Amino acid sequence: MNVYDFDKTIYDGDSTADFYIFSLKRHKKILLLAPSLFCAFCKFYVFKIGTKTRFKEKMYRFLKYCDIEKDIKDFWSINLGKIKPFYKNQQKEDDVIISASPEFLLAPACKELGIKYLMASVVDKNTGTYSGINCHGEEKVRRYREVFKSKPIDEFYSDSYSDTPLAKIADKAFIVKGNKLSEWDFTK
Repeated sequence: MNVYDFDKTIYDGDSTADFYIFSLKRHKKILLLAPSLFCAFCKFYVFKIGTKTRFKEKMYRFLKYCDIEKDIKDFWSINLGKIKPFYKNQQKEDDVIISASPEFLLAPACKELGIKYLMASVVDKNTGTYSGINCHGEEKVRRYREVFKSKPIDEFYSDSYSDTPLAKIADKAFIVKGNKLSEWDFTK
């Protein structure tokens, strides 16, 4: 079984950021949230106050201005082509995607790609409210173990060393930078 992060790993970019920009182009009212989003950004990233989950909940408030089902469908009709060739060339039937991005956003792409196993942040697509915490770092391991117990991970792929907890439980781990794959450097 191979496990993959999604954004910047098998998807060329950040799907959440891309969906935000896509939505902003369609729904100009989202701009009304810019001041509160800027404040939330400064609070979390500059002053290190609060959690990433709370910051993202503030960001996801833009969803209330979206026609969510249509927007997601249209978004993937344009962006599914950003799945990286290396993934398409080695995709297997039992692949697992584990991502901090919202499940509601990734599920349609995974379905279209034939990926059966998706673990992602559980976010209400209408309100932006989380059920649980952001699927990041150690939380990815917890979620993997919850579903697959002690089933081994043959290979793990991610663009970020914040995913070292998952890399540690894999037989082999690879860091993905653009289209280049390198063996995981556990000293980082």
